[in-house]
Parts: sequence; structure tokens; C-alpha cells
Amino acid sequence: MPDTLLMFADSERDANMLYATGLFVPDPFIYLAGRSRPLLVMSDLEIDRARRQAPHCRVVSLTTYFQKLKRAGLKSPRYPQVIREICRENKIRRAIVPDNFPLGLAKDLKKLGLKLKPRTGFFPKREIKSADEVRKISAALTMAEVGMAEGMQVLRISKIDKRRQLIYRGLPLTSERLRAVIDCAILQACGLAANTIVAGGRQACDPHERGFGRLRAHEPIIIDIFPRSQKTGYFGDITRTIVRGRANEAVRKLYHTVYAGQKIGFEKIRAQVKTAEVHKAVQQYFVQQGYRTGRHNGRMEGFFHGTGHGLGLEIHEAPRVSPSSTEVLRPGHVVTVEPGLYYPEIGGVRLEDVALVTTNGAKNLTRFEKVLEI
Repeated sequence: MPDTLLMFADSERDANMLYATGLFVPDPFIYLAGRSRPLLVMSDLEIDRARRQAPHCRVVSLTTYFQKLKRAGLKSPRYPQVIREICRENKIRRAIVPDNFPLGLAKDLKKLGLKLKPRTGFFPKREIKSADEVRKISAALTMAEVGMAEGMQVLRISKIDKRRQLIYRGLPLTSERLRAVIDCAILQACGLAANTIVAGGRQACDPHERGFGRLRAHEPIIIDIFPRSQKTGYFGDITRTIVRGRANEAVRKLYHTVYAGQKIGFEKIRAQVKTAEVHKAVQQYFVQQGYRTGRHNGRMEGFFHGTGHGLGLEIHEAPRVSPSSTEVLRPGHVVTVEPGLYYPEIGGVRLEDVALVTTNGAKNLTRFEKVLEI
């Protein structure tokens, strides 16, 4: 007998719910799946749209259940009682829930006699992307590339003043201004960009620093863009490092080392390879080139993050390509390949493309060029 699966979440923020229903709903609703078609319990506001957009599910009215429970003598029925009633109708006594299931709701259901068991990786098949999902990721990646192209164009036409500041349309070019250009371009492409990274100089040595203040010529600027498609909910992800003007020799060497390290990562990626082995190969190459990782002068420098992560309905999902990962690559995995090196006296360099894992290797889904100096 198949497990009964229970979720209570909105599908705009919960990837499992969106995966199961294909329906964007901003408020939490009930999903129950077992031996027959998945059941959705929807408010009057959403019920007709749900029936139209989720035809693979059986959609029932939340209002109908509230009214039924009131007729049975319950003055103020809530979601726990509705779930219990549905489970009683279907002779369900236990259910599997995702590990982010609401704690308060779980306690109420336990008091009502329903046994719940949390599961990490609620839909294991979410890791393996279908051809349709790969197309959706590629479309989101194209949105990221649109934003990157706009950002590169702004850098390209910016002027360099006597203080090495970048001037765009008569005003200093800041991380905030360039980020706004990128995000607006993605919005016009039907994507949503959040927390886009535009970090120059020493700021780029903190990999998740968004960047702030004036951008300067002749130093590396990391641009990391990871938009979500408004239509499908899938993410794209791309990073480039650019110097407006001339890079010094230390920056050039750092860049070409990261570039070569990324190629090694792609060469190692194929089905049945441990993700930790991919990361190890990149890390060893950096050490061989003289770029060690560790704490220096009170802060981390070198290569101190993972080589990549799964990409799909979440920006960071399984599998992780990191030193601590125990996962093994399988055909259909979609992962980023984003090595980086960070030294405050030089700056930061990171390059990121997206790989589709196949039995024979990795297919690069990213088409955007890699150029250091513009």
C-alpha cells in the first residue's frame, strides 16, 4: 500500500507543493495523496482556478468541510479538524509529511489521533529533472543571461574618471544602480530577481555580499544573478567576473585559475561520480597552483565554499557539490559549477555555469560568454 502524503503549505514559496500541484497559490492549502488522485482542499477564492490548472488532482471545497463540521456540532472548525475529517472519510490513520511541516498543526493533528512521520526529501524524484523541467530551467537561465547582458553593457559604456570611478550617464555607477538595471531587465523577461550580487574589489571576497557603493575601474566585479521564472517557478543561476578597464597580473592569474578549475569541474561531472570527488578535484587544482584555503588575518580566503548545488524549483537544492556531501550524481541532475577564489589583497573571482548530468558527462546549459576585461 502506498504511503499517504500530507502537506499544508502555500505553493508560491514551498517547492514541494508547487512540484506536486503546478499551481501558484499564495495562502496555505491542504494536499493529500495516497492510493488515488491527489486531493486538494481549496478556498472558494481558488477552487475554480485549481480545478482548471491542476486537472491531475481532485479539488474539493474547504467551505463545504467547514459547514459539515459545524452541522456536526463543532462551533469553530479549523484546518486540523478538516484534515482529520478527510482522513476519517478515507480511513487514513497515519501520513508522511515534509520535514518543514508546521509544528503547531502537527501537534493539533496528534491530539486528534493522526500519526505523522516526517520525511527529508519529500519527493525524491524532484532531484532528477525531466526534459520538460530542463527546458524550464534553461528558460530561467536565459532570463539570467538577459540581465547579465544588460549589466555588462552598462559597464562597457561607463566612463572612467581620474579617481578610477565608473561614471554612467553622468553619475557614479554604484552596485545599487547596476543591480537595478539587471533586475529590471529580468523583470521585462518575465523573471523575478532577488538579492542579485554586484560586488567589486574587497566586497567580492564575501561570496554572498550583495555589494554596495561606488564601483571602480581596473578591479574585479562579481555579478551573480539567480532569477525565478514567474511562469514556472524554476530558477536560473549565472555568475561572471568582469574588470572594466585593465586587470593587473594578479587578477588575470586568479581569473584564469578559476576558469581552468571550472573546466576541471565539468570534466569530472558524470553519472555515478560522487559530488565530493568533483569538489576535491577543483580544490586540489587550486592548491597545486599555489592558492590555498584557510583563515588569514582573521578572515577566510581561498576557495571556501562548495563547487555547486542542485538547481530547480529552489535556488539551492540537492545534490550539493561540496566536500561534505555524500551524494552521487545521476543522469538528470542539474547542478551549478561555480568555483571561486577570494583574496582581499587581489579581489574575488567566481564563474558559474549550469550543468545537466548525463551518463557520458555534463552538458553546459549556459551559453553566455566569459570575458574578463571590457
